[in-house]
Amino acid sequence: MADPTSIESTQGSSILVVDDNLQNLELLQAYLEDLDAEVRVAHDGVEAIAAVEHKQPDIILLDVMMPRMSGYQVCVKLKGSPDTRDIPIIMVTALNEIADVERAVDSGANDFLTKPVNKLELVTRVKSLLSFRHLKRQHDQILEQVRRLQKP
Repeated sequence: MADPTSIESTQGSSILVVDDNLQNLELLQAYLEDLDAEVRVAHDGVEAIAAVEHKQPDIILLDVMMPRMSGYQVCVKLKGSPDTRDIPIIMVTALNEIADVERAVDSGANDFLTKPVNKLELVTRVKSLLSFRHLKRQHDQILEQVRRLQKP
């Protein structure tokens, strides 16, 4: 069993996969099934925002081109809120122009993958960003403990 405090551990993590194409959702879920993490799905940007408000994921895999609200718009909204700005977001898209990557970065995305997605690349990047997310949480908890100890 994986140690939940280990940097490599994905145990207990929550991943939100957002794509309006059912085949893409199923493929990404299949690629992530070996991780010991909860994988939730949303079918567009509006559902993604609602899913995050219901229960914050540890990481989001976000398609760019979707109806009702694009991945760029979702990213800007989440990164603009103090409650959700620390959630790592990987944009996953068939778009592959430099301008698309720049727009994803400008929207606040932490990473960018081009479809068709390579399983090893996806899993490696997800693990890396989950490790970063867990380390940031530990860091914030330690800082909060130090603040409490310093209060008179």
